[in-house]
Amino acid sequence: MLCLDKHDPRPVYEQVVEGLERLMARGVLVEDDQLPSVRQLAMDLSVNPNTIQKAYSELLSRGEIYSIRGRGNFVSGEADVRGRMMQNIRSRMETLLREAKEIGATKQECEQMFCSLLGGLDYD
Repeated sequence: MLCLDKHDPRPVYEQVVEGLERLMARGVLVEDDQLPSVRQLAMDLSVNPNTIQKAYSELLSRGEIYSIRGRGNFVSGEADVRGRMMQNIRSRMETLLREAKEIGATKQECEQMFCSLLGGLDYD
């Protein structure tokens, strides 16, 4: 379900947040799905429970999950995780296209590069 990269320079809790957000964006985790308990996820990922608690707190503050006392944490239907992630990707692409334009790359070169990269991905 979630995988951590020990070579990733980001803190583990950020990797957990991003991993859960990706699962939400892909529809693996949907509205009202219960997340694993802090203790269970910590054991599954071999990390300190405080790390998972910090990740859950971050997701709570973003409105991406909600908590029911005594029952656990659940995926919120209020947050558009996928939409926010797509907007972030669009913004990063725009930055890269501006950089390409600044070095004199043509629209055609950028389109060819994009199509080449897109063709190399498996979209089944």
